[in-house]
Amino acid sequence: MTISLTDSHRIHAQDFADFIVKSPSSYHAAAEIARRLLACGFTQLNETDVFPVAAGGYFFVRDGAVMAWHIPTTVKPQNPTETGFRILGCHTDSPGFKLKPSGSTVSPDGWGQVEVEMYGGLLLNSWLDREIGFAGRLVSKTGETHLIATGAVARVPQLAVHLDRTVNTDGLKLDPQTHMHPIWTFVYENEAAPSILDHLAQLAGLTDASEISGFDVVSFATEAPATFGFNQEFFAGGRQDNLSSVHAGLTALENYVASEAAKTAKDIAIFAAFDHEEVGSSTRSGASGPMLESLLRRLATALDLDEQGYQQMLAVSSCISADAGHFVHPNYAGNHDPAVHPVPGNGPMLKLNANQRYASDAVGTALWNRVCERAGIAHQRFVSNNAMPCGSTIGPLTATRLGITTVDVGLGLLSMHSAREMSYVVDHSLLRDAVVAYWEGA
Repeated sequence: MTISLTDSHRIHAQDFADFIVKSPSSYHAAAEIARRLLACGFTQLNETDVFPVAAGGYFFVRDGAVMAWHIPTTVKPQNPTETGFRILGCHTDSPGFKLKPSGSTVSPDGWGQVEVEMYGGLLLNSWLDREIGFAGRLVSKTGETHLIATGAVARVPQLAVHLDRTVNTDGLKLDPQTHMHPIWTFVYENEAAPSILDHLAQLAGLTDASEISGFDVVSFATEAPATFGFNQEFFAGGRQDNLSSVHAGLTALENYVASEAAKTAKDIAIFAAFDHEEVGSSTRSGASGPMLESLLRRLATALDLDEQGYQQMLAVSSCISADAGHFVHPNYAGNHDPAVHPVPGNGPMLKLNANQRYASDAVGTALWNRVCERAGIAHQRFVSNNAMPCGSTIGPLTATRLGITTVDVGLGLLSMHSAREMSYVVDHSLLRDAVVAYWEGA
């Protein structure tokens, strides 16, 4: 049975919309997470610091990733089998364009274009005829990092139907190199061509591109998130895969640390927001890297545990890997499993795959059932059509690296990997409530 839309759901969705606007890149998302954690009493650490074990919340930022944790007053380091880690894993990046080293060029006819690579498995056609901004980080020659974000500066115009008469019968065919080339200005004859890198440098307060030593800059859809539908029950916006899980985890952490349950919990709550999931996670801030494992080892060491004690903690630990899933698409129902059709409002999805592209197993499923029961919410399952191999998540990577029980879940989307994805307003609150219940000890 679906859940009725309330003012509380709408308020949460508006907070999510604001979070998306403030997070046009993974680096901006990490900065916004840090701002909100500081506001609710967390202490920011450098990775060069000695990690404390006093009760409370702590976090550090590495590039576009954030590791946050909360230590309750009741941690029992003398008995590591009574204290484990409860980890919520998610990722801050999304598919899109990434700025090439050349920055921008001018065509023979005078069109100023931004030079981009494809980042992740983006749905190419969704970036057509859409105003695009660029955001990310610049590192100056003095070693300072600057976060920058443009307004709507570029667009990839589609070829008119008059010049492609078969587009509606034979389908749209896009070459990533030739056709996905954003226009950002026009240069008249004998006019100096502007540089996108100069523009980004000036946004950072630098003189020009000569002061930039390095950059990581990606595209984002500049249209603001919005609700729509008969009852405004649907949510449209960019980067919902996977800011929907990041925001659910962040707001769950904000609620959890303000509760009495956080003071007496037996486990350490971990919020792990990784970067680079969309390109395989094999980076220093990705889930295949050592960042999470290093944090857990450092916490165990700070609790005066040896390797034996650390391994005992892992044996009673778990991870919920939260990443967006697929609603059944009403226009393409045949692409889904014929018996399993996830729909809006029926709760977050438990994601299952026989080939372990998702990490969920019987033990993880039982954990997720307890979580949803404690939260008082329904949940549903997702499994792919056998002829449609599914994607994967950070779940199997975490399970492989740490050897802990891991379960893959997420809220449903339509238009996944589009520049502008679609979700259901109620579901965002339900995923948050589930994560709170998990950290409370379900």
